[in-house]
Amino acid sequence: MKKKVSQQKLLYRWKRKVYATLMFAFCLGTFVFIQARFAFIQARFNGITASLDSLKKPRLDQKPQIAFLFIARNRLPLEFVWDAFFQGEDGKFSIYVHSRPGFVLSEATTRSKFFLDRQVNDSIQVDWGESTMIEAERVLLRHALRDPFNHRFVFLSDSCIPLYSFSYTYNYIMSTPTSFVDSFADTKDSRYNPRMNPIIPVHNWRKGSQWVVLNRKHAEIVVNDTSVFPMFQQHCRRKSLPEFWRDRPVPAEGWKEHNCIPDEHYVQTLLSQKGVDSELTRRSLTHSAWDLSSSKSNERRGWHPMTYKFSDATPDLIQSIKVHIRKT
Repeated sequence: MKKKVSQQKLLYRWKRKVYATLMFAFCLGTFVFIQARFAFIQARFNGITASLDSLKKPRLDQKPQIAFLFIARNRLPLEFVWDAFFQGEDGKFSIYVHSRPGFVLSEATTRSKFFLDRQVNDSIQVDWGESTMIEAERVLLRHALRDPFNHRFVFLSDSCIPLYSFSYTYNYIMSTPTSFVDSFADTKDSRYNPRMNPIIPVHNWRKGSQWVVLNRKHAEIVVNDTSVFPMFQQHCRRKSLPEFWRDRPVPAEGWKEHNCIPDEHYVQTLLSQKGVDSELTRRSLTHSAWDLSSSKSNERRGWHPMTYKFSDATPDLIQSIKVHIRKT
């Protein structure tokens, strides 16, 4: 009987030792696991912090970028010219394209690596002479401002081409802190709608070219605008187009229509409202030919600048445009 009791005690002690050993091993394993997880989380946190710091502070080897903002119908027919323009200049530019909703710049729709997948994903349907045009500009700016290395913002159409090399263009734009905005007082023109007053007083009404180059401060003003843009949506609309551009029936009393082209006034008027006129170089860097008196084709007349055809594209034309730009 005593032998049986002693065997039970030995078995009980052995179980306690095994249990204690297992508990010690479990606690030690848990401690090691917690330490490892803590070290992992700390490393991840330090990595995230470093990433955020890198976003806030430009890298020493990162040059300021120019954001090229294309407003296009679909694909870019002159992309081959831009492809040559951008070659070898990586890190100095970024590209954003606003085209019709649903259009994608894939390998099937572009042959240039620079434009591949560069369409914005929240584009809208744009109608010429409507506030949707300036809304598209704001969409492009919102996307471009997310990159802290974008310092200048250039608006372009799908029919624009560069006249100078990238290095010349880059150095010219970056040589001044100002924005290039064709802007002048337009108090005598009938485009100002008195219904905009007092939010937009007539003395702040400006006119100019849609094709502007903005610095980051002025781009942020456009994106953050909540007062001028709604006024343009309500009170700045084009009248019915001339006979050969008509896309809708002309009203019986068309002469009573108010005529306003939003993209020729919005940026200029907004910057005037914000009191930054003195921060502008008041001219456009994009050449447009509006003297169409010699053109016999109705396609080249109307409310649009001349579109040069393939037969027009000669060295003499390019040289004459450059001479005209230097004189302005």
